[in-house]
Amino acid sequence: MRKLTEFERHVIEDKGTERPFSGEYNQHDAPGVYHCKRCDAPLYLSEHKFNAHCGWPAFDDEIPGAVKRVPDADGHRTEIVCHQCGGHLGHLFEGEYLTEKNLRHCVNSVSMVFKGESRSQAADSHIQWATLAGGCFWCLEAIFAQLRGVISVKSGYAGGDATTANYREVCGGDTGHAEVVQIEFDSHIISFEELLEVFWQSHDPTTLNRQGNDVGTQYRSAIFAHNDVQIKIATQMIKQLADANVFDKPIVTELVALDTFYPAENYHDAYFERNSEQPYCQMVVKPKVEKVKALFKQRLKSGTV
Repeated sequence: MRKLTEFERHVIEDKGTERPFSGEYNQHDAPGVYHCKRCDAPLYLSEHKFNAHCGWPAFDDEIPGAVKRVPDADGHRTEIVCHQCGGHLGHLFEGEYLTEKNLRHCVNSVSMVFKGESRSQAADSHIQWATLAGGCFWCLEAIFAQLRGVISVKSGYAGGDATTANYREVCGGDTGHAEVVQIEFDSHIISFEELLEVFWQSHDPTTLNRQGNDVGTQYRSAIFAHNDVQIKIATQMIKQLADANVFDKPIVTELVALDTFYPAENYHDAYFERNSEQPYCQMVVKPKVEKVKALFKQRLKSGTV
């Protein structure tokens, strides 16, 4: 969490409001992503912003899962807070017909930090990284290791802190971590979008904190973005999937900025390859691997089993 100034605490923690027309982002229109001031979670794309002439930054959409709606105690308004840390953002208004979406997220500038597209320099290199969570990391590692253009896959933990980033404690389900894989890939061969296509088919993104019989927050569906380009790509794909009704239930995949990746213990490396005859690998991992092989056979490494 970022250390806040007295005024930032007044707005973000005590639910105060900055004076109209005084905020840094009221008339701001640069391309990029607006993040939570306190925890750095991505909240809004610049494409969501519009001029409502109200004195505060206004947005008619949000990054999926980024903003939580909370009814005010008086029952007349709806407060919006950062879904990740609960920091106060502002209020949500409907029925004003200012845009086609008929929504206005009225947000305090002081609750946000803007990151311009130039800050996504990691996307300029063709050797890139993706960090994804979709249930047991043994499954995801075995799946993504098959793909042509994937250089390496490492199981690990993200979303919590270093003191509890170990398999025994993460399995308890209360450390805040998710089991993830960090994928090193060559974007000249396979793109982040293509990795996400495999990701959507590798798990059920509509079940909250669960994949099959694996239950707990450590098994949640999440994309831990390395830069704002990945945030934009993931946001657009989630919207496209929802609009096309690809899944019969709403997608609950979290989209958050990666803070720290903690590598898992070495005995998790190539777990399926080394333990393919174990019951869990036969009953859970192997069917998922075979499904992806059938769907994406043109993208497999030559000779990969």
